[in-house]
Amino acid sequence: MPDAWFEDEFFEKRDTGQEPLLPGTYDGCRFSHCNMEGSDFAGFHFIDCRFEHCNLGNVKLAGTSLRNVLIVECKMIGVAFDQCHEVFFDVQFERSVLDLSVFHRRKMAGKKFHDCSLKEVDFSEADLSGASFEGSDLQGALFDLAKLGKADFRKALNYIIDPEKSQVKKARFSLEGLPGLLTKYDLDIS
Repeated sequence: MPDAWFEDEFFEKRDTGQEPLLPGTYDGCRFSHCNMEGSDFAGFHFIDCRFEHCNLGNVKLAGTSLRNVLIVECKMIGVAFDQCHEVFFDVQFERSVLDLSVFHRRKMAGKKFHDCSLKEVDFSEADLSGASFEGSDLQGALFDLAKLGKADFRKALNYIIDPEKSQVKKARFSLEGLPGLLTKYDLDIS
């Protein structure tokens, strides 16, 4: 049986625990106020889609394509984005909670994480060159061996980045954020 194809559809107040989405391709679709917590979207294709005010906590994304997807005011706690389809991964976030999620080795150059909660997120070995973290809380986020060249952390909060373990050339930081770059040296900066 071939996978389903949905184009330019609007899904509102859907609870996938009660009414699961059919496996397939969702092209130009919009999801609003949906509860998708714990759903298994393995192998699904989301193209030019927008998710707003949705609960996507702990969704499973093994082999999932996220192409030109915008996530706005959603809860995505504990999501393993590193399991998404590697080539078809293009997603941006605004005003969303992504705590405890994993972006290990994801290529996200130039992407936006604006006004997001990114507490304890794993960005290790990710390519975040030119990414913007405006207004985002990065408390406990891990950036080991990440590519952060030209990334913008000027309005980000609570980050700790070891410049010896990540590529930070031409990354932008505010003066208030300098302690987050010097934490490992146990300096008293006043």
